Amino acid sequence: LWKKEIEKIEKLDKEIKIGIVGKYFKTGDFSLSDAYISVIEAIKHSSWYLGYKPKIDWLNSEEYEKDKNKLKELENYNGVIIPGGFGPRGVEGKILAIQFCRENKIPILGLCYGLQLMVVELARNVCGLKNAHTTEVDPKTKYPVIDILKEQKNFLREKLYGGTMRLGDWKCEIKKETIAWRVYKKDLVFERHRHRYAVNPKFHKILQKNGLVFSGTSEKGFLVEIAELPEKIHPFFLGTQFHPELKSKFLHPHPLFLEFIRKATLLTGIKLTS
Repeated sequence: LWKKEIEKIEKLDKEIKIGIVGKYFKTGDFSLSDAYISVIEAIKHSSWYLGYKPKIDWLNSEEYEKDKNKLKELENYNGVIIPGGFGPRGVEGKILAIQFCRENKIPILGLCYGLQLMVVELARNVCGLKNAHTTEVDPKTKYPVIDILKEQKNFLREKLYGGTMRLGDWKCEIKKETIAWRVYKKDLVFERHRHRYAVNPKFHKILQKNGLVFSGTSEKGFLVEIAELPEKIHPFFLGTQFHPELKSKFLHPHPLFLEFIRKATLLTGIKLTS
């Protein structure tokens, strides 16, 4: 089966172009193309499954901070991914990229920190919460739309860092009549996590009032696991607090990546046969 699939992949002649907006690609004169290797492999799995050869470009978010005109290059991509990460470096560039993709209807998928920055962008530019931020970057922000998990505050207070993140498989309840529901076709899924910060429950109402749908939540809806804009607003604007790329396999692509790739191709006039 593997041999047949590889032979099929080698014959693919249709291309899909995906941009990954990150901050770990550039070190001195070198480009570290494997900095997001699990994300890259997940893109390949889904693209191959749908009959496309992926062309993946690594886009340095820090460049957008230096020159906003460079954001125009995002129009050259079928879809854009905002991967995970930590800390303040390149964050404003990622937020600018998210805003550009939202306003220009470019399919965009946010992963972990990517989801959090999508929420920051919406809070600032749609909800009117000026300078909203994550407390990971700005602990004194007036609008901490992303904040550290309650149990994590105790760990950090005692300087316990090793193995204290929200790790491993956690339950995610899926809301009906959403992109997430159409993708999973299940009420409950398990996904892998690695984070300390999350969407602040104090801002759930204003985010939802301004169009953001929490299509996946932890039990009893306390933590946001998947957030999306309705398709009538944006063709594919979706972020996950978990890491779907970690469950993608060569013969079994992750369904969220499949939907992202599917939308990315359909919206540029490419018709899928799968």
